Amino acid sequence: MTYCVGIALDRGLVLMSDTRTNSGVDNISVFRKMFYWSVPGERIISVMTAGNLATTQAVISQLEERSKAPEERHNSLLEAPTMFQVATAIGRLLRETITSAQHTNGQFGEGRFTASIIVAGQIAGQEPRLFLIYPEGNFIEASPDTPFFQIGETKYGRPIILRAYDPAMSFENAIKLLMVSFDSTLKANLSVGMPLDILVIERDRFEPLHEMRITADDPYFQQVSHGWGDALKMAFESLPDYSFTKAKTAAGSGQQ
Repeated sequence: MTYCVGIALDRGLVLMSDTRTNSGVDNISVFRKMFYWSVPGERIISVMTAGNLATTQAVISQLEERSKAPEERHNSLLEAPTMFQVATAIGRLLRETITSAQHTNGQFGEGRFTASIIVAGQIAGQEPRLFLIYPEGNFIEASPDTPFFQIGETKYGRPIILRAYDPAMSFENAIKLLMVSFDSTLKANLSVGMPLDILVIERDRFEPLHEMRITADDPYFQQVSHGWGDALKMAFESLPDYSFTKAKTAAGSGQQ
């Protein structure tokens, strides 16, 4: 399992992913799940992956065409004229990779090689765009009604994003928001783990504005984690106390 989030803001895009992969509680590894390619002044494209590791690594390898000699490598993402066509190409490649793996493994491959991908980026002269690609290869695009996408273990970190997201928020506040979202997920599910990767894509800046790996001992992350925990306890304690007597009285008054 994994957890990746992409958020669309007025100023650009903010992405965050964990790095944990596991095949059981005694087989845990760290693998990067966020990748990006850029042509300064022309485009920047990033992908985040969740699902079967062999599938996602195969997709990334084919995007980079690592099977060729370095001087012969050709990344098709750097020539697609629109982000829509970038998403289409990645979706097609993901579907073909999953289909091939399932066919090769027969009945043992059913449902084992699925994956999903978040695609984010901007091409010069166009708007920054954010897509969620499903295992079937089809995809949806972020909009004002759906301004962020999550893949992997999504449920624990979703409520805080829904409550606090603002398209006009600063990049710094967006990172703080995502750190709270990831902290909630880390505490609830052992299959999501540190370190975390961050990428900030500013509108019309075709190279990363900010790129960072956050480790478990990062002072700011620890401050956010402890501060959020303390704030939740204070909020809980400020709520009205439950009373057995008042509850029984209220229930009795409702009887005919």
